[in-house]
Amino acid sequence: MSTSKPNPVALITGGSRGLGKSMALHLADRGVGVVITYRSGAAEAADVVKQIEAKGSTAAALALDAADTRSFDAFAGAVKAELAGRFGRDRLDYLVNNAGIGAHASFAETTEEQFDALMNVHLKGTFFLTQKLLPLIADGGRILNVSSGLTRFSFPGYAAYAAMKGAVEVLTRYMAQELGSRKIAVNVLAPGAIETDFGGGAVRDNAELNKMIAAQTALGRVGLPDDIGGLVALLLSPEGQWINGQRIEASGGMQL
Repeated sequence: MSTSKPNPVALITGGSRGLGKSMALHLADRGVGVVITYRSGAAEAADVVKQIEAKGSTAAALALDAADTRSFDAFAGAVKAELAGRFGRDRLDYLVNNAGIGAHASFAETTEEQFDALMNVHLKGTFFLTQKLLPLIADGGRILNVSSGLTRFSFPGYAAYAAMKGAVEVLTRYMAQELGSRKIAVNVLAPGAIETDFGGGAVRDNAELNKMIAAQTALGRVGLPDDIGGLVALLLSPEGQWINGQRIEASGGMQL
């Protein structure tokens, strides 16, 4: 009878496109099984599952509205069922809180509705989804929250968004402290500007904006999804187990 340890399993929220998709594919390259979530892009999520399976890894996609805390009980039940049925496991090894939305408005013009929408996804969603999934995360596992370089450097129009991400960074340290008794390491990753469809794809599609950001970046270019996906796989690897309670910025050196 084989006594080999089963491959680890990761849950990535917002994994059907952009950074989450890249994270999922890079983890699959390392033999990690992946559960991704999507809010409306079921076809996109199914395609990511196929790409992961083509790499020889196991994958599943589950619908999740990260802003709807009332749905988290049912979602946790669905995760538990997928772990048992598809992965032959009862625990997750890694949770990546990646799901997010963007909003661009000056501080003076930001509406309460915009503020609440950002808070519900980025802060309240991260807080209570992680809380709900704690019984499904293995002792010795990892949690990685996704923040933004905008918590360190400032661009007009992102006050509310950056404030939520700043709160996530503080929350990360508290999670690391309180979950340490279970040997669960918790860190926060802060990407810089990345060429994705996030925020309408401005960084990717607006050549003038892209050039401006590249000029402010020590490595001379805007980030690509694989810059982040590869780093997530590295941070969740066995070699990264002693990193805990840290903010890791991946921006190529923006505004140093």
